[in-house]
Amino acid sequence: MKYFKFAILSLSVLAFSGCGTDATHPKVPQLEELKYPTTIAPELADRFSALALTCLHQEFPNKISRTTATAEEIGRPKKIFPAFYGCFDWHSSVHGHWLLVRLLRVGPQDAAWREEAIAKLSQSFTAENIAGEVANYNRAEGGSWERPYGLAWYLQLTAELREWDDPQAKEWLEILEPLETDIASGLKAWLPRLAYPIRLGTHNQSAFAFGLMLDWARVAGDAEMERLIVERSKAFHLNDKNCPLAYEPSGEDFLSPCLMEADLMRRIMNEAEFSDWLTDFMPTIPIDGSADWLAPGIVKDASDGKLVHLDGVNSSRAWNLYNIARALPEGDARKASLVAAAKIHADTGVAAVSAEHYSGSHWLGSFATYLMTDRGWNVK
Repeated sequence: MKYFKFAILSLSVLAFSGCGTDATHPKVPQLEELKYPTTIAPELADRFSALALTCLHQEFPNKISRTTATAEEIGRPKKIFPAFYGCFDWHSSVHGHWLLVRLLRVGPQDAAWREEAIAKLSQSFTAENIAGEVANYNRAEGGSWERPYGLAWYLQLTAELREWDDPQAKEWLEILEPLETDIASGLKAWLPRLAYPIRLGTHNQSAFAFGLMLDWARVAGDAEMERLIVERSKAFHLNDKNCPLAYEPSGEDFLSPCLMEADLMRRIMNEAEFSDWLTDFMPTIPIDGSADWLAPGIVKDASDGKLVHLDGVNSSRAWNLYNIARALPEGDARKASLVAAAKIHADTGVAAVSAEHYSGSHWLGSFATYLMTDRGWNVK
């Protein structure tokens, strides 16, 4: 795709001969110094922002997933979730708002959509609306609602606002902080009670949520949250070996259990430790620069809300693969194949983002924005 230009990675085709390379150890791609915030092509920013602007305040269709104790608690999404009622479900609404904040921060500063994005975010981010969200979160029947996926995305939203040096961002953050405080408190109570990792390829996966939560903790300076996530991650994953990547993807995955775990662990290990751990965890990563060792997921019906998840797995795999490659020592022979597979997944994932079917349009733009602005790599 002509728009796919990462400032941080050399994505050129790797030659198998010449200039000190040979057939068994091809030239490792040069991983250039990260420039942050990462810019995004205006065409992509226009495309992704349009999806979020369309669904942010679109109340229906809607999937309300929460436990209620009385019939009176069953109501319209806009009443139950006064800030995050659009984009089909609560978590998609949250990361739809994040998408716009992210693009306002790192996207083209002269884009035509910016004024509308600010207006729509301001419509959502009011003290009254967030008070309603806090009331919903703290209901006695709340239980495991949106844990961990949606709650982790909310922390990603406030992390983005914390890192953005802008008066409007500071104003919005102040409004969102009461819910952030309650979510962080609830997650800190949950983490010590979680006896096992959640190794799924969908919303409940713990590795993806832990990564977002850890990034938030470092941005927010929450040492307790950081300690808990690091402790749980090490307890769950330090001794993991031979992750069955050949079993992936499952038919409804949008997250890779194996690759997302590696993307989590590179956050809490130094370069040498991570390299050794990855050797045991994913021993089959090629060293020949090949790209076909990991095939992108296939979507046969993009109108099916579950099957279209595989478009998301391609984008999330891409950022996992890039991050794993960059976390390895210079000269590591696995980097070439990791980057080659990442490029194919990224091209496939971004190409699939469209407004044709609401089943994908209400959320795929967020995954593509996370990938194309390199959000997962450079966090304080």
